[in-house]
Amino acid sequence: MKKRRGPRNRHAQGDLAREYRFNYSESRPNRFARQITKNAVVVVLDPDVAAVFRDPKRVNSLLRATIAALKKPGSRRAG
Repeated sequence: MKKRRGPRNRHAQGDLAREYRFNYSESRPNRFARQITKNAVVVVLDPDVAAVFRDPKRVNSLLRATIAALKKPGSRRAG
């Protein structure tokens, strides 16, 4: 077996590559932060799925209907 001689990159293990260093002086506030409520969960939809829904209310409506259908007695559970 071959012995490893350490990290393959030129940087020390604790040092980040230049493209990963963040310049905080050039940062901007998140423009979407106000839209997210405190207990909200953010989910990223695939583009084809997102094209079907115009807004979050429609997504939530469909998900609630699906949950209600799964809770009915005699219905098949997903998974």
